[in-house]
Amino acid sequence: MALQGPGETADRTDEPPEDSQLRVDIPSASLQLGPGDGEPILPWDRLSCWIHCICVVGFDLELGQAVEVIYPHHSKLTDKEKTSICYLSFPDSNSGCLGDTQFCFRFREAVGRKASLCYPVDQSDRDAPVYLKRDQGHYYGYVYFRQVRDKTLKRGYFQKSLVIISRLPYVHFYHSLLKLIAPEYFEKSEPCLEAACSDIERWPAPVPGTALSLPIVGVVVKVRIPACYDKPGTTYIDQSAPQNDAQVSLVLPTIHEVDLFSRCFGPVFFHIQMLWELVLLGESLVVMAPSPAESSETVLALVSCIAPLKYCSDFRPYFTIHDSEFKEYTTRTQAPPSVILGVTNPFFAKTLQHWPHIIRIGDMKQAGDIPKQVKVKKLKNLKTLDSKPGVYSAYKPFLNRDEDIIKQLQKGIQQKRPSAAQNAILRRYFLELTQSFIIPLERYLASLMPLQKSISPWKTPPQLRAFSQDEFMKTLEKAGPQLTSHLKGDWIGLYRQFLKSPNFDGWFRMRRKEVSQKLEALHLEALCDEDLLLWIQKHTEVETVDLVLKLKDKLVQAERDQLPVKPETLVKLRTHIEAVILALPADLQGILLKPGTP
Repeated sequence: MALQGPGETADRTDEPPEDSQLRVDIPSASLQLGPGDGEPILPWDRLSCWIHCICVVGFDLELGQAVEVIYPHHSKLTDKEKTSICYLSFPDSNSGCLGDTQFCFRFREAVGRKASLCYPVDQSDRDAPVYLKRDQGHYYGYVYFRQVRDKTLKRGYFQKSLVIISRLPYVHFYHSLLKLIAPEYFEKSEPCLEAACSDIERWPAPVPGTALSLPIVGVVVKVRIPACYDKPGTTYIDQSAPQNDAQVSLVLPTIHEVDLFSRCFGPVFFHIQMLWELVLLGESLVVMAPSPAESSETVLALVSCIAPLKYCSDFRPYFTIHDSEFKEYTTRTQAPPSVILGVTNPFFAKTLQHWPHIIRIGDMKQAGDIPKQVKVKKLKNLKTLDSKPGVYSAYKPFLNRDEDIIKQLQKGIQQKRPSAAQNAILRRYFLELTQSFIIPLERYLASLMPLQKSISPWKTPPQLRAFSQDEFMKTLEKAGPQLTSHLKGDWIGLYRQFLKSPNFDGWFRMRRKEVSQKLEALHLEALCDEDLLLWIQKHTEVETVDLVLKLKDKLVQAERDQLPVKPETLVKLRTHIEAVILALPADLQGILLKPGTP
């Protein structure tokens, strides 16, 4: 049985360490419910907080895959984005997915397109963990694909995908949502999409730290959006919520986590530590799987295994030969880029044979039946399309293998421990391993902070000292990961390699920005504690006007950049500005109090 072939064209028309001393704590600012005081919220504004649009992708014998419906109808997608959605919404022809299949893909946003943001997006991003922030450069596509026999069609099969397009990496949430919406859609067609979007439009914004009850097609989905200040590994939502006949509730314990063990790392759990190192270092990695579901889940599991660190390189849970980056990623004239690709087409076994690390997984067994463990094999053995499942790599791990976690997982298999328990053990292991690795970096970063007594209201805020690799390495002898981890090995070598990786660059950029904002906030608070009326008595009118303009700039910066300042500090700053202006002559007051004056 075949789906679309390579020659068929698509429609082209239309988490942090638990020790708070190691971090710069950023308090939450007050929620802005709209883009401005008194501004009305336009139709579909709330919808855009959760989804960009919903697409229906069908199969046409002449055109291949085609976008049949986009809802809401005003949603903007470029021709290139539509083409990407078309190809990524269907399994490759060799997958043979009969029945219903769910998977996820990720594609690059068209260059030059202005991002559509919902009204409380600033707070949603500010308070979210780094790995759950909106992806401003890419879209996620969450797919519910149905293929069933239909003798009334020329091809003999009904083939259609319902796809939610969103910037939010809420994998489990959107897959759960599609399980509710898609069967309704295939039965009732487009009116169901209108009803679903109307429901989503009434949802509150996905504000981190908030438990939400979200009605959708007659069901209430209960979720809690994780926040950056959550204790890692803690479940905050009660799964035993009461249900009644009038209103069925679906309680989701997570919005983003995939099943690490039975669905992803089960066949390769002997090598989980090596895979963790490869992801941590941003190595080029290919997952070759028999279906988009297994491909996307494995890639997403790999990306999530270094949480609470954010994976800062590119990753494609499902990648096809039609992707615009295909030539870039398969060329042999340069080293493969830092990216994790999930593929299903056998063609990739040849085109990506030069990549340094390849995971080949076979068909997953039924839940609870863990496939036989696979060995690490040399890349030269990956020659044929029917190569056996395994990890193909010449990589030598920096750390010694943790036999304790291997024995614990093996014991779970022998005792038929529930998959959810195995998954929780593995997720906790990855979390503790990543935290042990990142704590020395956080501790060193804290030492680069200027002393608070160096912050003067009348001087430019001090900056974070430069990160010195040699200086950091010296700290590892007494304050390294050995304080929190029992693992032995070449930790120094692992850190040296990490400091060259995109993940370190992304982590340091983010932390430097947080620290800079914290210093700006402390500077602002120092200014607000000054007696400015006494100050202006000793200075000229020109200097006083200059002070007013600088204070106004500070106020704009605090609100624009969401600086971590207390609401009362901003109130105090506005009071200071008004008091200083009123101390000036009337003509200057009129100019400085005029609306629109900077």
